[in-house]
Amino acid sequence: MKKTILTAAIILGLSGMNAAFADTKIAIVDVPAVVAQSQQVQTLKKEEAKKIQDLEKWLKKVNEDVAKQQTEEGKQKLTKKYNEEFAKKKETIAKDYQAKLQMIDKSISDTIAQRAKAKGYDMVVAKGVVLYGGDDITADIKKYVK
Repeated sequence: MKKTILTAAIILGLSGMNAAFADTKIAIVDVPAVVAQSQQVQTLKKEEAKKIQDLEKWLKKVNEDVAKQQTEEGKQKLTKKYNEEFAKKKETIAKDYQAKLQMIDKSISDTIAQRAKAKGYDMVVAKGVVLYGGDDITADIKKYVK
């Protein structure tokens, strides 16, 4: 008897869930495709490449400067100084990149939410986790993402 009541409760619960989602309008978005075509992301990548290129030029100059030192002690002292400077530069670049990436991520997420709401969607799901169903609004989102 208890098993029958439990089974009935599960069936009623599942049918209730189906009824709850019956009127839910679901959109799907291919987020990696949106990110890949984003001008903000492209600009950030170019900035990062330029910073890395500048850092490589700096390292070349550093190596030349260390090589000019006459004594081993001078080389070690200069190497230590430059290693500390390099670590600071690298940390600054990484922090700046991460902060800009978070701003871009928020901007893209906000755009997706705004467009989905404007089109009357109740829920947006990443395309990679959807096997079937939902309306793909990726093309529309791409038009609005900077």
